[in-house]
Amino acid sequence: MEALRHGDPLRVGSYIALARLDAEPETTAAERRFVVRGADGDGRTLLARIPRHGTDPTRWAIEAEGARRLSVAGFLDVGEVGGGGAELPWCTAPYVPALSLPAALRAHGGPLPGPVVRALAAALARTLATAHAQGVTHAGLSPAAVLLTTDGPRLSCFGAVRAAAPDGEHRSGLPGLDSGSLAPEQAAGGRPRPPGDMYALGAVLAYAATGHTVPERDELPSFLREPVTACLSRDPARRPQAQQLFPHPEPAAHAATVLDTATPSPIPLPASVVVALAHQSAQVLAAELPVPAHRIDR
Repeated sequence: MEALRHGDPLRVGSYIALARLDAEPETTAAERRFVVRGADGDGRTLLARIPRHGTDPTRWAIEAEGARRLSVAGFLDVGEVGGGGAELPWCTAPYVPALSLPAALRAHGGPLPGPVVRALAAALARTLATAHAQGVTHAGLSPAAVLLTTDGPRLSCFGAVRAAAPDGEHRSGLPGLDSGSLAPEQAAGGRPRPPGDMYALGAVLAYAATGHTVPERDELPSFLREPVTACLSRDPARRPQAQQLFPHPEPAAHAATVLDTATPSPIPLPASVVVALAHQSAQVLAAELPVPAHRIDR
């Protein structure tokens, strides 16, 4: 988390922006994320999101509204959707201390330990299995879209691929899309479907384990080589389904716990990441509303 920069909104809807969530700009994130607090006696602290520069705000707003109507454990909740006209669209979620996956790797000083990656893989696979069973394609999974919390990972950036361009238009190189996480058929303009989520899952797990989304097979820990290679197949039909990956809990003491799909899946986190989350929480508790707060919509 860091101070607001020139060009950042000082208000998001009726909320006052306190800080950026991300310590550094995540250049591949489809949205800008801010910690905000209610004014005029409303002391709630929320996570607010707005489209990043260069994205279509109308298409982004459609995806935000779609996310608001969903109930998928492991997706970042959307409570309010607002904006429009002269104001950028925005949406909010309850604030909990959270680090994007790239921020977690920076806090840890490199790729995450194997047991953490294994637990993350199981949690994300369960989240996608739940979504796909409901006929929902996330279409926005990337390292920057994964937010780690003490209660488990949350997926943000819902619908980023759909928001970037309509079906039939090439999406390669468009703002807000991580090229390493974008399935070839989606890059070519294909309709986002569950196999595209599985490609992105392979890229995310590769990133968590190696620090980049397109590793050599030998760079991956042994337990990831087959599933990540399968997920990253250029042929969607050759990719596994989410429920086929990591279906059982690990017997080790620090492995992920399989929970029912009504609740998120906590995962073990390195001490360095827990410290970073605690530091962020302390910063938010100590943050004071800026005075005066002028509204900047764009």
